Amino acid sequence: MKRIRFLKGVDAIAGPVLSAVVRSIVRLDITTQTTPSSLLVVRPGGIGDAVLFLPVIYALFERFPGSRIDILAEKRNAAVFALSKYPLSMYHYDKPEELVRVLRNNYEAVIDTEQWHRLSAVIARLTRAPMLVGYATNERKKLFTHTVPYSHDDCEIDSFFHLIEPIADKVSVDLDKPFLTVPEELTRNAVALLKTISKRRIIAIFPGGSIRERQWGSDRFHLTAKALVDRGFSVIVVGGAADRRSGKEIINGLRGGLDLCGRLSLVETAAVLKESALLITGDSGIMHIGFGLGIKTLSLFGPGIEKKWAPRGPGHVVINKNLPCSPCTKFGYTPKCKVDAECMKQISVDEVLEKTLKMLEG
Repeated sequence: MKRIRFLKGVDAIAGPVLSAVVRSIVRLDITTQTTPSSLLVVRPGGIGDAVLFLPVIYALFERFPGSRIDILAEKRNAAVFALSKYPLSMYHYDKPEELVRVLRNNYEAVIDTEQWHRLSAVIARLTRAPMLVGYATNERKKLFTHTVPYSHDDCEIDSFFHLIEPIADKVSVDLDKPFLTVPEELTRNAVALLKTISKRRIIAIFPGGSIRERQWGSDRFHLTAKALVDRGFSVIVVGGAADRRSGKEIINGLRGGLDLCGRLSLVETAAVLKESALLITGDSGIMHIGFGLGIKTLSLFGPGIEKKWAPRGPGHVVINKNLPCSPCTKFGYTPKCKVDAECMKQISVDEVLEKTLKMLEG
């Protein structure tokens, strides 16, 4: 998290200057070509954005069969693209040797999917591709050949589909079907891992979040998990190394529980989620993975913009207290909360349990 905050700080300070310098130095041979045979998608940032852009990548493959699509992502979100139903060539934004290789490749079009920060737009410009597409949210718009407006009122998947309109016109995919693909071997491993608790329906819990304000609290999750186990369900807790303490606290004393925090990779986490009946989570990348896998999700919202980020469809329910100060997060930045995340504290265990049971009955 410290590295992420550092990069955002560098972008805010140096980004405008660097954008102007690169724009003046790197000239482009602009093209009106709309059938590129080689594309680069730039997707820095978190897991959720990467998940939500995958349907757009599928649409590009279907619109341009035979085209090569490369992905430039970060180490923290690159694993998402292993869940793609199409094979993708991966490069890492934060590995200098791979970034250099990308800049040496010849692309006919580059799509920068970042919504605000400027450094990804600088990199897109440095590819010298004749067609550069990105959001017109600040100085970054001057680095592209084709810009698209960005609105916080649009669901993020819709925003991503708008982004490719300069290249692919209006395209879409069926989001009522799962769009993440778990390799068969990982599915078998997940089934074996969950064998001891799979006689009961499995409820997954993800207690983490990119910021503390989005986290509901391990004490509340523990009470919810206990109530579910008492009603005949099994509970698993998923998360990374940072969630290990929460995982232990949530499962503590529960015979029908399994703590997997810090034990699985991202794709392995997707595999065990696929075997679950429902996921209870805050606004997070894991929430989007659950949505992409087609499992039911109960999402707890506070700082984030529900209409932009919440999963859509009949299998997805959101609890949001809609306090006057909420939502407060925009472009990945959340100001310091003056009321200690009251928007999340007001969500009760009884409310979460009631919604969970109702969804499972459905």
